[in-house]
Amino acid sequence: MFRTSRGFQPTQMLARANIVAQRSRGLATEVHVQRSAPQPPMTRKPRAEGDIGSVFASLSGEAETPLPQRFADLKSVIAGDESNRARMVSSFRTLTARLSRAAEEIERAGTKAVPTVSYDSVLARDPATIAAIKRCGTAVVQNVIPRSEAETWLQQVLAYVAANPQVRGFPADDKQVFEVYWSKPQLAARGHPRSLAIQRALLSLFSLPQNAEVSLTPVSYADRLRVRHPGDAKFALGPHMDGGSVERWEDPAYRAVYARILEGRWEEYDAYNLEERARANQNLYDGAGACGVFRAFQGWTSLSDTGPGEGTLRVYPLVREMTAYTLLRPFFREKAPRSAVSREHYLAADNWELDIDSAVFPQAPLGRSQEFNNASHPHLELDRTMVSIPRVRPGDQAWWHADVIHAVESVHRGAGPSAVMYIPAVPLTRLNAEYLRDQRACFEARCPPPDFPGGEGEASFKGTGTPSDIEGADARRAMGLDAFPVAQDMRAGERAVRLTANSVLGL
Repeated sequence: MFRTSRGFQPTQMLARANIVAQRSRGLATEVHVQRSAPQPPMTRKPRAEGDIGSVFASLSGEAETPLPQRFADLKSVIAGDESNRARMVSSFRTLTARLSRAAEEIERAGTKAVPTVSYDSVLARDPATIAAIKRCGTAVVQNVIPRSEAETWLQQVLAYVAANPQVRGFPADDKQVFEVYWSKPQLAARGHPRSLAIQRALLSLFSLPQNAEVSLTPVSYADRLRVRHPGDAKFALGPHMDGGSVERWEDPAYRAVYARILEGRWEEYDAYNLEERARANQNLYDGAGACGVFRAFQGWTSLSDTGPGEGTLRVYPLVREMTAYTLLRPFFREKAPRSAVSREHYLAADNWELDIDSAVFPQAPLGRSQEFNNASHPHLELDRTMVSIPRVRPGDQAWWHADVIHAVESVHRGAGPSAVMYIPAVPLTRLNAEYLRDQRACFEARCPPPDFPGGEGEASFKGTGTPSDIEGADARRAMGLDAFPVAQDMRAGERAVRLTANSVLGL
C-alpha cells in the first residue's frame, strides 16, 4: 500500500459509501452518480524525494552513457528492408535541406516566429489562428485569465511559500522552482473555466477516428510552479523534448505515431493525430522525469509581465520539421568530423551516412528526457533557431505541442519575477484516468503527485487546498472528484472511455 514518509495512507482516505450509479444505455442523458464505496487503491509507488534537478541529465550533471547493444538491433528492425532504407536516406537529404532554409527563416523572424493569438480566436477556431498554431506547435494565448486574478494568484503563491519555509525547491540555496502542487491558487488556476475552455480547444486540434477511446474533455495534471528571480542563471534548462526519450523508438505504439517519418516520408507526417499517441507508453523505465499521463500540449499560465531576455520560454518553432529530424537522427552518422571540415561541409547531406549498426540514440538516455545540443543534433542549428516566445502578461498562457523542443532562457535579465504555473492540456484516456485516480489520492493526502519527487510534501503545510476548494462541475470532473457524463448519442469511443474512466475512478 502507498504510504508517505509520515505514514499517511491515501487509499484509506479515499473510502466512501456504496456506488449508486444508474447508467441507462438507452437514454441520451447524463449519468448521475453518488460516491460512497471505497475507491480503487492507488497502484503506483511514490518516488524518492528530490527536485526538478533530478529530471534532466543537464541539470544533474550526469554524463551521457552508452545504451545497451539491443538498441542497435532495434535500429536495424526499424530501418527495415533495402527499399525503406533508401527512402530514409533520400528523406534525410530533403529534410536537412529544409532545415537549412528553416534556420534562415527562423533567424529572420526571431520572436515573431511564435504566434500570439487571442482567447476568442482560438475558441472560434479562426482558420488563420489554427493554421499558425499547428505549423509552429507553440503559441501565446492572450487574456485567458483576467489580469487582476492572475496577479492575486501570484501574491497568494508567495504568501503560501512564506508560510511554509520547509518547502523544497530548485536550486536549494535560492528556491525558485517549488515542489508545490496543492496550493489554493494552483487549484483555482487548473479549474478556471476559461483555462479549461482553451484546453478543450487545443485538444480539438487533434483528429480522432470514431472508435478511438479518447475524450477531448480535459483532465487536471498537477505540476509545479516557478517564481524565477531577476539575475538567476541556475535554472538554465537547455533544449529538451517531453514525453520520454528512447520510448519514441522502442515502444511499438509510440513508434507508430511517427510511422510516416520512419518510412522516409516526413512531409506526410501529421503531428495532430491522437489515436496512436493515446496508446503510447512514454515511461518504459520509470525515470525521475517520466510522465504518467499523455499531455497533448504542455503549457503554463503567466503570473507576471515577462518578455524575451527575462527568463522566459524558448522553442524551436516548426513542429513537423523538428520531430522528423529527432526521429531520423539516430539512423545517421557523420563521415568527416566537425573539427576537420567547414560548417557547410559538415552539415551537407553527403557528409552523413546510414547508421543501423550502432546503439547510438543521441541524448536519449534511459529514464530521462530527450535533450538536444549542437553536437548531438547539428542540423537544427539550435544556436540560431531556438527563439524566445513573445512577451506575456499576467493571465496569458503559453502552449507548446508535446513534441516541441523547448528550453528556458539561461539568464533572467529582467527586473521582476518570471512567475508561471505549469498547467498542460491532457485528454481523457484510460491511462490518464488511472493516473488521475492516483493523483486524487495524493491530493487528499496532501503529498506530491505520482510523477513527482515523493516524501511528505504539503501534508504539514499551512493553507493547503482541499477538495472543497475546487468549484464548478468541469473543474471537479477534471480532478476526478465527480463522474464524467455519459450519453447514448456520444461518439462511440468517447462514450466508452468515459464509462471506463468512471469505473477506474470508482464513480
